[in-house]
Amino acid sequence: MQRIKKGDLVRIISGDEATKEGVVLQVFPKKQTAIVEGLNIVKIHQKPDQKNQNKGGIISKEAPIKLSKLALVVVKAPQGISKVSYKMNKNNKKVRIAKKTNTEVIAGKKK
Repeated sequence: MQRIKKGDLVRIISGDEATKEGVVLQVFPKKQTAIVEGLNIVKIHQKPDQKNQNKGGIISKEAPIKLSKLALVVVKAPQGISKVSYKMNKNNKKVRIAKKTNTEVIAGKKK
């Protein structure tokens, strides 16, 4: 089950860019990856294209990162990150809960 969603603030916990934070732009559940804004930048060599009027050259863009290398940022948590669990709220709706702080997680907002 996917616990990180589009709009979440996440921190990379391992790799070259460990401890850097960014907002999730897109999640690919089948591949278990996500694209994080401003992180894991790669250079792509692109050929000129007549159809789309693209100029050729070297383009920088974000590459997907495995979800296992991402942790959700929670401000009130001791180290600033937390795992995510699910609970049913009063309206019988499934909501995400930060395990360390036991507070509800809302996509796109720090809580």
